[in-house]
Amino acid sequence: MNMEIGRDLYLLGCNVLVNESLRLHTTFKLGGVVPLFVVPKTKEIFIKAIRYLKNKNIDFRIIGGGANLIVKDEYMDFVVVSTEFLTGYNIQDEYIYSEVGIPFSRLSYIAMENSLSGLEFACGIPGTLGGALFMNAGAYGGQISNIINEVEVFDLKEETIKKLNKKELSFDYRKSIFQERRYIALSAKLKMVKKEKHKINEKMKDMSIKRWKKQPLEYPSAGSIFKRPRSDFYVGTTIEKLGLKGYSIGGAQISKKHAGFIINKGNAKFSDVLNLINYVKKTVKNEYNVELEIEPEIWE
Repeated sequence: MNMEIGRDLYLLGCNVLVNESLRLHTTFKLGGVVPLFVVPKTKEIFIKAIRYLKNKNIDFRIIGGGANLIVKDEYMDFVVVSTEFLTGYNIQDEYIYSEVGIPFSRLSYIAMENSLSGLEFACGIPGTLGGALFMNAGAYGGQISNIINEVEVFDLKEETIKKLNKKELSFDYRKSIFQERRYIALSAKLKMVKKEKHKINEKMKDMSIKRWKKQPLEYPSAGSIFKRPRSDFYVGTTIEKLGLKGYSIGGAQISKKHAGFIINKGNAKFSDVLNLINYVKKTVKNEYNVELEIEPEIWE
């Protein structure tokens, strides 16, 4: 890729890394090299960088915390733009206004410290606010769509900045309008509820204890690997009943702690993870006639 592009992005106000490995930027510790890894220093520069890449017809993808990604470990000919520096926020009464690059779990603690309830479920969710919006992240009965008031977006088609209300965001189970790739989230307005700080903190501690006991947080992963196909079908329990807990292909393993997770034991390849996913899908289909859908996004 022409280094002129890297120079132009740098002059716009971005940090630019050349031939950067994405395994350094994903929680699964998977990912090959991309020609340019770009980190705009402000929201305004982020928008300029996106406009520049679009107008140059350069393929690009957005990354937040890299928590819900399975990335192939070969060279990929597209630019990656990071939201790492988009972490500004402010609080007004019962509303939190935040840019999308802020870690989602951090935002939950900021809310708690300001006696604002509504984000307790996010205390252990990895990734950023932007990633949470993209997949309508949730846990323990809460999800981000419950507290969203509006989201500021960049419309790729019209190259304009807009504000979309909750209805316009098309939230569903692990779905949002952002998966259609027309809009890129910039910031969000969250509607919270005033509550005693110690009560919020107690709830978050309880959730954190449950998460530590049940999830393999000590290993690289992409979180829950499959979506729940219906409300009465528990994927982790089903995989465990099939005797697949701990089953490995190469360096990828179905967690011994929670069968809904696939972990990287330290040397997993992209192909190991995909082969293990497909093996589980095939086994569940054969035994229960249920089609499992992958929750993380796959880059290849």
